[in-house]
Amino acid sequence: MQHLTKEHFEPISVDLRQAEEIKRPSLSFWADVWRRLKMNKVAMASLIFIVALIVCAVVIPMVSSNDYFTTDLAGKNKKPSAEHWFGTDDLGRDMFVRIWYGARISLEVGLAAAFIDLIIGVIWGGIAGFYGGKVDEIMMRIADILFAIPYLLVVILLMVVLSPGVGTIIIALTITGWIGMARIVRGQILQLKSQEFVLAARSLGADSGRLIFKHLIPNALGPIIVTLSLTVPTAIFAESFLSFIGLGVAAPVASWGTMSSEGLPAMKYYPWRLMFPAVFISVTILAFNLFGDGLRDAVDPRLRK
Repeated sequence: MQHLTKEHFEPISVDLRQAEEIKRPSLSFWADVWRRLKMNKVAMASLIFIVALIVCAVVIPMVSSNDYFTTDLAGKNKKPSAEHWFGTDDLGRDMFVRIWYGARISLEVGLAAAFIDLIIGVIWGGIAGFYGGKVDEIMMRIADILFAIPYLLVVILLMVVLSPGVGTIIIALTITGWIGMARIVRGQILQLKSQEFVLAARSLGADSGRLIFKHLIPNALGPIIVTLSLTVPTAIFAESFLSFIGLGVAAPVASWGTMSSEGLPAMKYYPWRLMFPAVFISVTILAFNLFGDGLRDAVDPRLRK
């Protein structure tokens, strides 16, 4: 019979972190991303602003008693008041409703351009970086040629062929806008394709498409998210700039750029006509940039323990 000694009664030391990991199931990747994102107060504040902006842009023009195009010359250039929260313009149109309708235009252009740039850029850059050699050389030279074309020239040519509008702006921005995304993805794929996990997947019979989209692209999400987060505010600013110089949406459609252009000559006497659209352009672009930066920190695999 075995005798019990003092060592049998000594407490067993268990690492607290190991115990928590045993007790708590491991979080999935995107759950971990959301947890990290919630810890970033600036990014979450930016996300709340973006969501509120989208909701207000959809709801306010629908429920408001005013609209963005009805003129009232008797009530032109009124200061902000309880009746007109942001005042009126030189035709008596309510600035509050026009601001939120302009948000629709800006968000539509920004999100559509970012989505198209993401799809084309990831596919183009992924294929070029994965295959390399002559395929990479030909594809990237085509991208360089397109990148050399000024987008203002593209917009002017499209205005001649197509009617001015949101669709024309989106087409003009996406003709060359995806090239930056493609270059980022290509660089990441060139670094990752020689890693051991890619060789292991290839040895298990994974084809080229699976290697690119199931193994390489997910490991390049950090730079892709950063580039995508910069595409939206860049497209919003481009739309506002084109509308400001008269190459964007046509009247009477409200746009932050056209409102700024109309308010600039009257800035001395009616400053609210320029102030409100300019503030919304600036704050929206800042919010998208801050949210993208926080999302980058949450998604980057190198930050995970």
